[in-house]
Amino acid sequence: MKKIVKNELDELITRYPQLSACKKDIEKAYLLLQKTYDDNGKLLIAGNGGSAADSEHIAGELMKRFKITRPINKDLADKLLKIDPQRGERLVKNLEMPLRAVPLTSHIAITTAYMNDADATGVFAQQLLGFGDAGDVFLAISTSGNSENIISACVVAKAMDIKIIGLTGQRESELSKIADICIQVPETETYKIQELHLPVYHALCLMLESNYYGK
Repeated sequence: MKKIVKNELDELITRYPQLSACKKDIEKAYLLLQKTYDDNGKLLIAGNGGSAADSEHIAGELMKRFKITRPINKDLADKLLKIDPQRGERLVKNLEMPLRAVPLTSHIAITTAYMNDADATGVFAQQLLGFGDAGDVFLAISTSGNSENIISACVVAKAMDIKIIGLTGQRESELSKIADICIQVPETETYKIQELHLPVYHALCLMLESNYYGK
C-alpha cells in the first residue's frame, strides 16, 4: 500500500478511534477495490433508506474529483479536440477521470417496474444481473446486515463471481456471513451505525483517489 494511501487510513483512525476495531477489514476492502479497478472492473452499490443515500454519495465521490484533480489522458483529449475543437476544448478542461461506480438505488424506472411486475425483494439482484460482470465488487450496505433485498443481491453476486464487501453494524448477520469482507462498525443503533459508515466510505474513496491520482 502506498504511503499516501496508508496516511488516509491512519487519519481515519486518528479522527475516529473507535474504528480501530475494523481497521483491518477497511484495509482489506480497499485492497480488493484497488485490484478491481486495476483489472478494469467497477463498483456496484446498494442500500435502503439512509444507506440508499450513502450509495449515491459514494458514487458521487468516485465518479469525479473528491479532493484531487483528475485530468483526462492526452489520447482522449486529442480525440475530443479533433472531433469538435470548440466543444472539445471545454470538455478537455472540465472532464475528470472517473472510478466507475454504479448506485443501484437510482434507477427508478427499473426498480419500480421490477417491484410491480416481479418481486420487490429482488430489485438489486435484478440490477446486479444486468449491470454486473465477473470481477466487479458489490458494496452491500445494511445497518442490520439482514435486509432481504441486499442478501438476495449477494446471492446473485456470488453466482456471478462478483466479490462482496459488506458495510454493517457490530452484530453478526447474514451479510457478515455471506460477504467476502465485512466492515462491522462498532455500534448497534441504526443512526449511530450510519454515523460511522460515512467516515469509513469517505476514507475508502480518499484512499482510492490517492492511489490513482495522488502525488
